[in-house]
Amino acid sequence: MVLEAYVSIKAIIFDYGNVISLPQDPQVLDELAKKAGADRLLFESLLWSTRKEYDRGTISVQEYYKNLFSRLAVTVDDKTMDEMITMDLESWKNINTGTTALMDDVKRAGYILGILSNIPHDFLSWARKSVPVFTLAQVGLFSCEVGLIKPEPEIYQALISRCGVEAEELVFFDDNPDNIRSAASMGIHAFLWKSPEDARRELLSLGVGL
Repeated sequence: MVLEAYVSIKAIIFDYGNVISLPQDPQVLDELAKKAGADRLLFESLLWSTRKEYDRGTISVQEYYKNLFSRLAVTVDDKTMDEMITMDLESWKNINTGTTALMDDVKRAGYILGILSNIPHDFLSWARKSVPVFTLAQVGLFSCEVGLIKPEPEIYQALISRCGVEAEELVFFDDNPDNIRSAASMGIHAFLWKSPEDARRELLSLGVGL
């Protein structure tokens, strides 16, 4: 801890889902599973396990959902699929104002502000138009644009290069433990996201006063 107090932090990076955004309402997943005629737990498991290439930007949202339905062994008409896509995307549009206030403070204090997220093309297009911190941030690294996804080490190396800093000068917040472990293995100060208040305490432990 004594050494950490003398770390020179230059860049502070935030994930989007469950960090900048509020968590997805569980009732949305209940309704999505119901529309698909699938078991709720199986639906949620496959929803995330089949998402990688969608986030990487190599398949469309329609291809992603058709693959999901195939894995679930269900048949869903196009109208219902479109309704499910809209519900899913809309459920991630609720912003954590405590996080955005923290990000504003980071930028005002003179640190490089960044966003690193596994995010598909269609949702990124909405976020850039509708979430002010997406234009506030000096660095935005998004899976669909670089063909890399967390927790692949290459995406963290790309982040370090994009920020123009050393790994130990960078702080990253994410809600996924696998992503945190991978970032930490690259020398980044990586913290599992709990709340904006907790993040402020973690930053203070590194000498970042906001």
